Amino acid sequence: MVTVVLIGTLDTKGKEYEYVRNLIVAEGCHVITVDVGVMDSPQMQADIPREQVAEAADIELQALIEQKDRGFAIERMSQGASVLVRRLYAEGKLHGILALGGSGGSSIATHAMRSLPIGVPKLMVSTIASGDTSSYVGQSDITMMYPIVDIAGINSISERILTNAAAAIAAMARAADGFRNSPGRGKPLVAVTMFGVTTPCVTRVRARLEQLGYEVVVFHANGSGGRAMEGLVREGFFSGVLDLTTTELADELVGGLLSAGTHRLEAAGDRGIPQVVSLGAMDMVNFGPLESIPAEFKGRTLYKHNPNVTLMRTSKPECEQLGRIVGEKLNQAKGPVTVFVPLHGVSSISLENEFFYDPEADRALFESLANSLKPHIRLIAMDTDINDPYFAEAAADGMHALIQPTGVLTNE
Repeated sequence: MVTVVLIGTLDTKGKEYEYVRNLIVAEGCHVITVDVGVMDSPQMQADIPREQVAEAADIELQALIEQKDRGFAIERMSQGASVLVRRLYAEGKLHGILALGGSGGSSIATHAMRSLPIGVPKLMVSTIASGDTSSYVGQSDITMMYPIVDIAGINSISERILTNAAAAIAAMARAADGFRNSPGRGKPLVAVTMFGVTTPCVTRVRARLEQLGYEVVVFHANGSGGRAMEGLVREGFFSGVLDLTTTELADELVGGLLSAGTHRLEAAGDRGIPQVVSLGAMDMVNFGPLESIPAEFKGRTLYKHNPNVTLMRTSKPECEQLGRIVGEKLNQAKGPVTVFVPLHGVSSISLENEFFYDPEADRALFESLANSLKPHIRLIAMDTDINDPYFAEAAADGMHALIQPTGVLTNE
């Protein structure tokens, strides 16, 4: 039978969980409840009691209670819950997971949800869902539902929300249990990074790789996209990475809004899978509305992309640093790497006569990268811009050439 796991603080929200459990059972699913509450006595009996959750985090529940430290308790119960839900999933006893809560309960539950593979249904009914949920969702596929009212009793409003949540997780769990890949799947996967200013290149690359027999997964290089790609690479989803658009490194260096963190451009190298890398959109750093630009950047070259996004041209010194950063990261790669450099522009707005045209900054980027790379890494400088069809075809063919020797054959 399809099984839904309910994870929550049953000492404060036991009545609400009991209500939801009965709704899910009425939908034809089996339910396993996991209690992650600590302070007060549970309001309902759990299938996996809180003592067992604490034990999975290598601590006794009584020790947590005696600490009287809510933050410490949340941290440990998060760890224990993650261990247990992964175990249930491995045993075939978890087809979907649902939680209800405020900030504390959401922190524990989403920590556990993030430990599960992509595609496992994850639904969090949370009072923080109407705000910034990035720290709760991370790069996972958690669905957040705002309950309108607090999770505090069953009333004429909350019962509607909870009924929808129960029906949603039951349907998602059944769908996940019955999921089958579409015909034609099973091809080697290649990750590709894209930004609006590199879209023509990626469109051509995708068509060429699909022609060569690959399935292409495109990630928007907007910070969360880069982090998502790095995470999936580490999970072993991809046969190769065609990292055309490495602009997130510029935001990380300069302080823009779309950083993907300090470990961007490392996962493929750590796993040793083939990667083709370029410098797409490294001519820009992303900020919000024009009036939000930090004071120290007011005199820089700024481009109003739209009312909510302002782009700043990277300077020559910043480009020198970026070249070194890319080189140092790629030098650590355990697998094969080829770098493609478009000598006439790394985005659609850095071409000659375009707003971000700055040949000195571009030259600093290219030369710094070339000087930083170890001799075994192949660098191909092309007399084109990044969106030239010739550049795109060469990059795609370069990816194919690196993957073939690994034994992953394609249908050219």
